[in-house]
Amino acid sequence: MDSPNQSGPQRSWAKRLGILSAVLIPALLSGCTKEQIATGFFPVESQGATNHTDAYTALWNGGWIALLIVGLIVWGLILWAMVAYRRRKNDRGLPVQMRYSMPIEILFTVTPVVLVLGFFFQNVQVMEKTIDDTTPGEQVIEVAAKQWAWDFNYETEDVYYSGTQVALDGTEAPEKTAPVLYLPVDTDLEIRLHARDVIHSFWVPAFLEKRDMIPGHDQSLHLRAEKEGEYVGKCAELCGEYHSEMLFNVKVVSKEEFQEYTQSLADQGNTGQLGPEYDRNWYPKEGAEK
Repeated sequence: MDSPNQSGPQRSWAKRLGILSAVLIPALLSGCTKEQIATGFFPVESQGATNHTDAYTALWNGGWIALLIVGLIVWGLILWAMVAYRRRKNDRGLPVQMRYSMPIEILFTVTPVVLVLGFFFQNVQVMEKTIDDTTPGEQVIEVAAKQWAWDFNYETEDVYYSGTQVALDGTEAPEKTAPVLYLPVDTDLEIRLHARDVIHSFWVPAFLEKRDMIPGHDQSLHLRAEKEGEYVGKCAELCGEYHSEMLFNVKVVSKEEFQEYTQSLADQGNTGQLGPEYDRNWYPKEGAEK
């Protein structure tokens, strides 16, 4: 007659998995710098770039750390169950069958609900600080996207800059010819986004924010640039044949240098604003000539 299942020799599989994890995780992270880990592998220059970036980074880091912990626990339990309850040579018959375990059912129900609610409220708090930020701007700047370049209207100073398309022909660094958006440091900014023709997207990777620009649906981005420096920007929405050449740079400068720059635009005769007369009219009024 077959003998009932007998437990095999006790082995500290949990201890072995712990040692293996302690060896593998540092090895995987050994090629990462402290700055990369601190910013969650976002662009390193994003750290402290605006008054929003730290909130985004904290949410991202908290999210992936929490998910990594949950993942390690789940993977550990799966591996432990595979090893501890594997069928052995001297096993006969079927293992003990269990219909359900109330504590485990409660754990598997409550834990995901707590995690989802935690992520939800964290996202709401970050959105209130960033996307829903409506702080009045000391400087109002309109960014107008067009195929395939950018216009910058410095409304507070009543001057403008008209950008031209970057030529990616392999003979010149694009950053030398790309339109440049100047921003004063430590100043509340209202960046008004406007599309002149098709859908574009305003994206400065170091600012960790991206906004779609839809014709007829203008919106604003409120932030403070808190660190002087040069940043790369681009259109992040496929907008036509030369989308890849729709680049621009951002220079965050001191307030004095910003005033000098806007004054230089005025000295060049770039006074006033580049208005809707430069937009492409997709929907002419009834009766208008085609």
